[in-house]
Order: sequence, then structure tokens, then C-alpha cells
Amino acid sequence: MKNELLEAIYQIEREKGIKAETLLESVEAALITAYKKNFGNSQNVKVEIDPETGVFRVYEAYTVVAEATLEEEISLEDAREMDPNYVLGDVIEKEVTPRDFGRIAALAAKQVVVQRIREAERNVIFDEYINRESEIVTGIIQRISKGVIYIDLGKTEALLLPSEQIPTETYKPGDRIKTYISEVKKTSKNPQILVSRTHTGLIKRLFELEVPEIHDGVVEIKSISREAGSRTKIAVYAQDENIDPVGACVGQKGSRVQSIVSELSGEKIDIIEWNQDPVAFITHALSPSKVEQVIVAEDHHSATVVVPDYQLSLAIGREGQNARLAAKLTNWKIDIKSVSQYKVMTQGQASQEEIPEEDGPLAPETLDAVDETAPEEE
Repeated sequence: MKNELLEAIYQIEREKGIKAETLLESVEAALITAYKKNFGNSQNVKVEIDPETGVFRVYEAYTVVAEATLEEEISLEDAREMDPNYVLGDVIEKEVTPRDFGRIAALAAKQVVVQRIREAERNVIFDEYINRESEIVTGIIQRISKGVIYIDLGKTEALLLPSEQIPTETYKPGDRIKTYISEVKKTSKNPQILVSRTHTGLIKRLFELEVPEIHDGVVEIKSISREAGSRTKIAVYAQDENIDPVGACVGQKGSRVQSIVSELSGEKIDIIEWNQDPVAFITHALSPSKVEQVIVAEDHHSATVVVPDYQLSLAIGREGQNARLAAKLTNWKIDIKSVSQYKVMTQGQASQEEIPEEDGPLAPETLDAVDETAPEEE
């Protein structure tokens, strides 16, 4: 058993990366517990395992006192019978390894080793995936239970909750799927890896994979607004004026963006150029609608956008989607008006400002002044 134990421990060290010293310490602790349970309740028990031969020994420690009154004490007289050099306060370790301790020790060691292997594997998986938060992983749908999709990642599985699924997508066991790691939790069992198909981070990572300029930092993603399964707006920027950030993301004949659209099951993607000027940025954000004028109110971080009458419904979008995504993308409150609506609004304001106050009775101060200059009546 002893040689087999050492062989197993060193094999685990090679395959699992768990240090042999750590495993030996755990086994020693387990053997102490097993000894106390089966052979006595002494608190001063120590187990040593020879790392070279695998031979283990159990020792009980006794403190030398004048007269022993406790189980873990030994009288000076008895101690000097063992060795005349002992003095008060010395600690004597006496080997008490039971003859039939081998079977119990083997079982305890096996349980500890198995437990530590599981713990180590869980820790390895956690350490790997905690460092991969906010990244994309590819896996195979293993099963679907109560709306939760379990994805096989190889070493472990990930959970795609209903709230993180794209409503327009259909998922089936065996399908290969790309997801975004949104959170990694440490649990008493295996690490819990939560992934998403709706997170804006998925868009960012997909563009990094498809557009080398973004991956290399030449083109920067400034902001993203998304309604998963329907439409996404992404603002990009290149510091180098010679680089077209929108063209880099679209690709030749739209190849790059089309690859991302296909991965997202047809989700529409609007790529616009970011601009530090809010007027220009808001104008771009409302694409594909044309914009006549943008009036910004810096104090309220809001903007009134004027569009041609025939473009109003396009600017607002179905159920307000285009305006809503533009507001999220720019982080500005946007109020969209048609040219006709804006004229009526501005004319009404001008009319209120131009109406003069009607002539009424003179103010008291004026009356007083008139009375003072008028001749007194006889």
C-alpha cells in the first residue's frame, strides 16, 4: 500500500499539477483523524510518511512533568526510565503505530487523494475561466433543461440562461455555438460559468476576431448599443486620418460585417464613425435617416434633431428602435422632430415673444408724477 500510495501521489503531481508535499500533508492529516477515530482520542498525535519509502508511523507526544495527571503527560520518573537525560518540560514522542492500521490508513489516504484531485481540478478550471471573463468561447450544446442551455466547453460546461438567449434564435442539442463569458462563480461543486448571447461584449469580441485593425488597436470601438436579435449600432474611430474605420469594419464587399451578422442569425448592424462633436456624432448615430439640423442643450445633455418630413418614421424607427439605439450609443437624450413640426414649434415660440403688452392703467409711480405737475383746482 505504501509504495502504491507514493506512486499514485507522484503520478498525480505529474498529471494534475498538485505538489506531492501538499498531498502528503493532506494524507497525514487524514491518517491522524482515522487513528483518533479507531484507536484513541489523544490530541497529541502525529503521523509521518517517509517521502522516500512511503513508510508511515504514528506518534503520540507526552510532556514530561513532575507527576502526570493528564493523558498527554508523563511523569519525570517514568520518562527517565526510558532515558535518564529527560528533564521537566521535555516532549517525548512515542511510536504507537497499530499493527492493523494499514487497511484503515489505505482507505483514508484514498479518500483524501480523490478529494484533493477533485478540488485541484475545480481550482484549475476556475483559474482558467476567471481569467477568460469577457472573452468568447465556442462550445457544443449538450442539453436544454427548463429553458437553461448547458454548453460543453471540453473540460467543463457553461450555462446559457433564458435571459441571455436571443429570442429569435432556435437552439438544439449538438449545435456549435459562440458565447460571451459574462461571469465565473466559485461554488462548492464545479465552477459555474455563465455565458451570454445578448451581451454587447459579444459584439465587441466578434469584431475583434473579424477585423484585424480593431484587434491591433488601429481602429477603436467607442460605444455599442444593442437590442439582441434585432439591431445593433456600433461607433468606431481611427486616430489615423488615412484609415477609414467604417470601411475596415465592413470589409471588402461587406465580407467582415456579414460574417458577424451570420453568427448572430441575421441581426442587423449599423456601423458609424464616432466623433467628439456631439452634433456630428448624433447625426451619424441616426443613420440611415438624413438629418437637417441638430440643436444641442449642453446643460441638459439633450438634443433636438430635425429631419425631413418624409424621413421622420425612418429616424424614429419601428417602435422607436432607431432613436432609442442612437440615444444609448451617444449617451444623449434625443428628441426627433420633422421640419414641419419644428417650424410650428419655433413659430409658436416666436409669436409668444413678439406679442407686446397691452396698454393699461398707468403705474402708481406715473400717476404720482402727473399729479405733482398738474395745477391745483380752485
